[in-house]
Amino acid sequence: MVERRPRSDKPSGDSPRKPSGPNSSRRREDLPARGGSSSRPGAPRQTRDGSNPRGARPVPMEREQSRLRPRIFEPDIPEDVTGEELEKSVRAELLSLSPENAKVVSRHLVCINLYQDSDPLLAHKHGIAAAHHAGRLAVVRESAGYAAYRAGYFEIALKELRAAFRISGDVSSMAVMADCERGLGNPLKALALAGSPDVKRLAKPEEIEMRIVAAGARRDLGEFDAAVVTLTCKELKNESDEWAVRLRYAYADALSAAGRKDEAAIWFAKCAELDNDDSTNAAERAEG
Repeated sequence: MVERRPRSDKPSGDSPRKPSGPNSSRRREDLPARGGSSSRPGAPRQTRDGSNPRGARPVPMEREQSRLRPRIFEPDIPEDVTGEELEKSVRAELLSLSPENAKVVSRHLVCINLYQDSDPLLAHKHGIAAAHHAGRLAVVRESAGYAAYRAGYFEIALKELRAAFRISGDVSSMAVMADCERGLGNPLKALALAGSPDVKRLAKPEEIEMRIVAAGARRDLGEFDAAVVTLTCKELKNESDEWAVRLRYAYADALSAAGRKDEAAIWFAKCAELDNDDSTNAAERAEG
């Protein structure tokens, strides 16, 4: 999947993960993760005793918002996790936090990376904790969103990734957001995202993932021939990039679903030629 993980040691290649959340039964073979001035017009006027006539109390100043939020369950962090494992660029984004809070958040982000494969649910809990402490930082909301996505909590993932997009304007998670809509049973919303002008800003790997997700949404709607058309592109000739295996597999699978078995077998075989790590069952499906 196109996933931007908390940047420490990145594994070489991704394979679809079996979600453990409430949406885990969905087919996954075609998956691709402040107030202004009170003098402004319409601002609530203060009464003489300083209270707000609308019932909202002024937010205390010069206090971290994370400390004002209700306490949540904080998963244990291994003692040997220091937070220094994160890339410098990620740690730099945490500098707006107090040193104490930045330490907590960075350790939770490391734990997301630590458990995302072995225990996606625990990684998701660390994502919740990180977002609780630093909800205004895009890198934190994005990491929490991907953790929720891998655990199968698509509604939470969509909320977090949308928040990250609003904060940073980074479009790289659009394919994952679209797939979350599929997971929630909204293929038309997934296709709306796939047709967004922002898709033109995607890098090639994310663009390919969006194609795969859009084809899956077409299949959700029973439009099997349209799914094949969605995946018919010049990039099918690519043999060098990591996404080539996923694209060929998705194309072959779409051909099979459309009843074009002979063509599907050919493309499963072409996929198997590139799948040196046996990350798919393309070779088996090529043999029928």
